Amino acid sequence: MRLPRLVPDNVNIPFMRWRVPFLAGSGALVVLSLLLVFVVGLNFGIDFRGGSLLEVRLPQPAELGELRRTLGELDLGQVQLQHFGSERDVLIRIERQEGDAQAQLAAIERIKQVLRERFGEAVEFRRSEYVGPKVSGELFRAGVMAVGLALVLVLVYIWFRFEWQFGAGAILALVHDVLTTLGVFVITGYEFNLATVAAILTIVGYSLNDTVVIYDRIRENLRRYKTLEMEALIDRSLNETLARTLMTSLTTLIALGVLFVVGPEVIEGFIFAMIWGVIAGTYSSVYLASPALLYLNLKAVVAKERAAAATP
Repeated sequence: MRLPRLVPDNVNIPFMRWRVPFLAGSGALVVLSLLLVFVVGLNFGIDFRGGSLLEVRLPQPAELGELRRTLGELDLGQVQLQHFGSERDVLIRIERQEGDAQAQLAAIERIKQVLRERFGEAVEFRRSEYVGPKVSGELFRAGVMAVGLALVLVLVYIWFRFEWQFGAGAILALVHDVLTTLGVFVITGYEFNLATVAAILTIVGYSLNDTVVIYDRIRENLRRYKTLEMEALIDRSLNETLARTLMTSLTTLIALGVLFVVGPEVIEGFIFAMIWGVIAGTYSSVYLASPALLYLNLKAVVAKERAAAATP
């Protein structure tokens, strides 16, 4: 019995026929994302705003939801809890309090008092730290530099592997993916922290991988179909790689979807960023990175290089 195929062998979707409305829509999304980031602003986490961290070992396994509600009654602002190691070990993060270092220490003492009242003197406070505004600012700058450096290295890599038009197309797609991810985080209100930066870097790698697969096929077809119009050649390449693109995206989304539904709350923002990134990366590989080659007149450049190489 032959299993059904995700994409038929003779599929022929005219992707480039709809490139103009998709490019216009993508441009509008990027502009809207920038406006949201600069006007509304991101919901920065403790990593970027500063705050306190308390590492606790409880005498019994902790129910984080109930413990979060208890600590929330202290009116200390944002409180994050997560297990690390065993279920008795809890990492507590609270946002930076108004005032000097004494105010931060007072907030930590209030949490310790509540935990002692609930669990007794058997509570073990293993570590406490305070992330000041200077450190949080340095972390934010380091995150921005990491994303910027990743984009520059992507450009260099693709420029050396392909023609410069491929590099420009890939950067266009990656910028779209990063900026729309920021815009979605503003709309949803998810916390933007170091884990989100890690998710964005992962999105860059995922989107690049998808784009390079399509670019490889386009380059092969440029050699194979020398008289084929560029629009038709890109459509052919996209259809030939469509099964791989959909299979990779769908399997990744299924795994991420399960994690988003049943996973711990502390990684919810990270998983959400990854889900959006997979969708945006798949879309941008098809409707941004690919049509960019058409507008950058890649076929004429390749033909000119071939003619120059053939001239004795």
